[in-house]
Amino acid sequence: MSKRAPRNTQLSHYWHPRWWPTWLGMACMWVMAQLPMAVQWWLGQGIGNLAHLTMAQRRRITEINIRLCFPELSTDEQAKLVRQTFRSNGIGLMEVGTAWFRKPESLRKYTQVHGYEHVEAALKKGKGVLLLGGHYSTLDLGGSLISLFIEADVMQRDHNNPLVNAIMTRSREQRYGVALGRHDLRGLFRRLQANRIVWYAPDQDYGRRGSVFAPFFGVPAASITATGRIAARTGCAVVPFSHFRRKGSVGYDIHFRPALAGFPSGDDLDDATRINTVIEQEVRTHPDQYLWMHRRFKTRPDPSEVNPYKQPKAKDEQ
Repeated sequence: MSKRAPRNTQLSHYWHPRWWPTWLGMACMWVMAQLPMAVQWWLGQGIGNLAHLTMAQRRRITEINIRLCFPELSTDEQAKLVRQTFRSNGIGLMEVGTAWFRKPESLRKYTQVHGYEHVEAALKKGKGVLLLGGHYSTLDLGGSLISLFIEADVMQRDHNNPLVNAIMTRSREQRYGVALGRHDLRGLFRRLQANRIVWYAPDQDYGRRGSVFAPFFGVPAASITATGRIAARTGCAVVPFSHFRRKGSVGYDIHFRPALAGFPSGDDLDDATRINTVIEQEVRTHPDQYLWMHRRFKTRPDPSEVNPYKQPKAKDEQ
């Protein structure tokens, strides 16, 4: 596990009154998770609409990302995509409770998997499988749903609230094999060496260290090189996959793609570019369901280049 975030997942550790507000919040999530999925989607869209109106900073980040990544869209089309993104993430917030507190079997009727044969072929090589995912708004529920079809482990960023982290980790380990801390590379290597499937999402800006600047939607983005290095060290297959809500009716589609051939290439930039291209292709199928609220381009190739998310100073401050 991550040395930076020691875990205590024993719920009996959190009976002190200072944890009661968190328990109340978790109880509300549990209740909401029992609602019909159509109702959850409706409520989630309302949450997204409210967030779009009130979360000015997140809206600004999303607007910047959409403008950078979809320059071909008109101003009105970009604004529409921003609103749709907030609605999708609102639904995603509702789905977190469903992923943690509802058995995935109850959602099998809503779920269809495509390309499972690519996972089977990768496992036959005996070197483990790295599932190359992305930060889609279906992140938590998508992970719960794939447990209906495959046995996998997951790498996660531990939550800052220890009780929330305990509930999240316990829930995930009921569905996956092991929930590894995102810095636990030794644990990752052990799982791959045991020919396990590990879910891995490298599509965030973790800073300059250990990164190269590869294009993502045509914009240079700090992209970690760890994926290629993990594949080189273990010989594992890297299988891209995605999970999206259907349009028009309640339902989810999980797509597994063929394992990346000739990966890694030995060139960090080429490998990172290839990964970004794969994720970009998935995002373009459902652009509103990506986590555009993340500052994906905050680290720039030239340190002197202005951070695109930096707020301009008011005239009276200049």
